[in-house]
Amino acid sequence: MAKNKILSLLLLYPISKIYGWAMAIRNAMFERGMLKQKEFDVPVIVVGNISMGGSGKTPHTEYIVNTLKNEFHLGVLSRGYKRKTHGFVLATPQSHVDDIGDEPYQIYHKFIDSGVMVAVCEKRVNGIVEMRHIDPELNLIVLDDAFQHRYVKPTISVVLMEYSRPPYKDHMLPYGRLREPMSALNRADVVIVTKCPPGMKPMETRIFKQQLNLFPYQKLLFSNYVYQRLTPMFPENMPAHTRLQLSDLTAADSILAVAGVANPRPFIKQLRTYKAKVRIKSYADHHHFSHSDMTAILQKFTDMSGKKKIVVTTEKDAMRLRNNPYFPHELRNCTYYLPITVSFADYNDMSLEEILTQLLRTDRRLKH
Repeated sequence: MAKNKILSLLLLYPISKIYGWAMAIRNAMFERGMLKQKEFDVPVIVVGNISMGGSGKTPHTEYIVNTLKNEFHLGVLSRGYKRKTHGFVLATPQSHVDDIGDEPYQIYHKFIDSGVMVAVCEKRVNGIVEMRHIDPELNLIVLDDAFQHRYVKPTISVVLMEYSRPPYKDHMLPYGRLREPMSALNRADVVIVTKCPPGMKPMETRIFKQQLNLFPYQKLLFSNYVYQRLTPMFPENMPAHTRLQLSDLTAADSILAVAGVANPRPFIKQLRTYKAKVRIKSYADHHHFSHSDMTAILQKFTDMSGKKKIVVTTEKDAMRLRNNPYFPHELRNCTYYLPITVSFADYNDMSLEEILTQLLRTDRRLKH
């Protein structure tokens, strides 16, 4: 292990320094106007992070959309990571998860009855232009995972970081997980420390405040996940009286946890707070489940012991799995997903809703 760390330091650390210099040069070119930013006639909220995956962008984007959807005519634009299409694609009831990506698919179906437009486009400037052309009445755009996409000038930047992986303990890619140096936080209006543990102590919040050393005008918030009730992935195959909750399971029962997310640890930890035995089948983030993957999942489930046996996956994975043509028919009546929502700590000085509303109300471009 020590040898691997030394090799990693010798090989990857110099590359991470070069990468850091390249990012610094790129950011300087934007700051000096050598690379141009497009400012739109409607406000734009950017949600993102400065590290690789797993910080909770999708549930926080959903929180922002849910908070503002009744006050603004709102649209959400994402890159649509790992989708099988290119260019601008508008989400519709006929859209498949492969058309727009799992996260936009999840957001679209969560707000399908709220009049929220959802679209994907690699080039966010082009995407916003298309959205405004389709619906000129849009008066607020939320960009999901776009903090590094600086060609759009944001009105508000919301940057997320995981409690367990703070940037001041990390390094630049590829030696560490940082996309940008910690100084990039200077561009943020709101910084949210996500996935905080229950009962987080004031001393811990002070450490974050001291280490991050934000400007007085920047807001620092702390949030955590709240896990909801198990939801059947195929409700048509599961009559209401047969549906289980995690609290129904005993030590004689088993759960097969299937996860293809950047950081499955909080999901697994939550499942293990219950009595049932937990077995794990883990995949890379945004994994496209193949026929062989489905066969392996079915085999692992079949080999498990347990009086009652269920499959539990994440909400994001459920978007891909329930649209997968290879999903085993034998598992349709025992597969659930575990939805999550975001909750903010009581000791935050202001709520995220208050901060966003305050900033947006002072924006000169706002069209109600």
